[in-house]
Amino acid sequence: MKASVRAQMSQSLNLTPQLLQSIRLLQLTAPQLEMELRQALDRNPMLELDEGDEAGETDADTHDAAADEAACEAAAWDELPDPQFLGGTSGGVTVGDDDATQRIADGVSSDWRLRLLDELRLDWKAADLALAAWWLDRTADTGLLEGERAVLTADGVAELGVDARTLEIVRQRLLHGDWAGLCAVDAAECLGAQLDRLPDCEGLALARRIVREHLATLARHDGRALAAALDCSIEAADRAVALILSLDACPVPDAPSQGDDHIVPDVVVRKLGGVWRVSLNGRTLPKVRISPHCEAGLSRAPGDVSALRGLLDEARWLVRGIAMRNDTLMRTTQVLVERQQAFLEQGEEATAPLTLREVADAIGMHESTVSRITTGKYIQTPRGTFELKRLFAVRLEGAEVSGAAVKAMVKRLIDAEPPHAPLADETIAGLLARQGIRIARRTVAKYRDQLDIAPARARQRPAAAIAR
Repeated sequence: MKASVRAQMSQSLNLTPQLLQSIRLLQLTAPQLEMELRQALDRNPMLELDEGDEAGETDADTHDAAADEAACEAAAWDELPDPQFLGGTSGGVTVGDDDATQRIADGVSSDWRLRLLDELRLDWKAADLALAAWWLDRTADTGLLEGERAVLTADGVAELGVDARTLEIVRQRLLHGDWAGLCAVDAAECLGAQLDRLPDCEGLALARRIVREHLATLARHDGRALAAALDCSIEAADRAVALILSLDACPVPDAPSQGDDHIVPDVVVRKLGGVWRVSLNGRTLPKVRISPHCEAGLSRAPGDVSALRGLLDEARWLVRGIAMRNDTLMRTTQVLVERQQAFLEQGEEATAPLTLREVADAIGMHESTVSRITTGKYIQTPRGTFELKRLFAVRLEGAEVSGAAVKAMVKRLIDAEPPHAPLADETIAGLLARQGIRIARRTVAKYRDQLDIAPARARQRPAAAIAR
């Protein structure tokens, strides 16, 4: 046997633990990330909850800088293969029309504004609903207006082209409606609106006076001072206070329980002031930061503290990874919303063709990164809550529209057909051709099958049956 020496060059990617952690955080869904953060808080004393105080706000800027630094170190994740374990499918986003996971079951929206508008739609006129939606967009989750009423009214008059009296009437209807206290200027108006809906009872008149004139005294829990201010007995004042305490400080009710199969949206998009605004859903995720006290104590600790320094490094990488994930998710969603604005405003038929590569080029990342960040992530919109990958759509061959838009057109034509003369697949193809969309009959049949619609002969109803 003859021994020989041969030189060989190869290229490989070494994955550091920090890079692997960043990749894993990138592809976690909202419930998975919440569990990850709570476990990290339990096992790492260097982490603490960010309660939104001054230190927390300052750390948010630090986290952005940390995200930029970590992004440079973890840039190689774009070259990794797509994950294979999420949802039982490949990590790549399937953008074709055959994807059965594009839709989720309809349910009650997690956005209380949408829930209320759905209730009002049964009784309110369309013009009043538009004004109600305008007020709700300027109402905080506490149920109170975000800003001075006079300033908001002036903005509404200029933006909506209605007079101030009409706008105020709609606000008063919301204030004294089924969700009493909503769109109130302050806590006194909110509680007063709830008291107005109560039947006449003992202590109601005193309760209204307390809410209107003596809320500061009530907040001090000084029963004697309150009774003196009302010129009544302490017992009467206590009854009125008990009545007030039975009210809701926040008039926004919780969403009804949907069971264990509910969807937690990762991002929320709303149209405000004519502009679509994207925001992360921060209600479900605990905000974590590095404990400044532990970090400062570690810098002065004597002896061997290598184990604690390891925990500190782990905490820093976790905070960086979360910042990177959130930044990538926000940038990706903003591009998706911008490209699919027509769909959000007009519906399925306005869905534009959009691919992974187009989004990746827009945010300056690799397609695999876009694939990871959109798989298993959900977006809450005025049109419902669905997976981010639903905003991708293949371009129909030979046309400038997407397959999803054509499928919606097919459904619209079938819904509007005469019951006694349903449209055949060839007829539907011909009607679409008149609109400049040329597709084969078998394509119409494929879309009809995906919509679970029977053929024309099975949809036909005799004229006699229709007359009855």
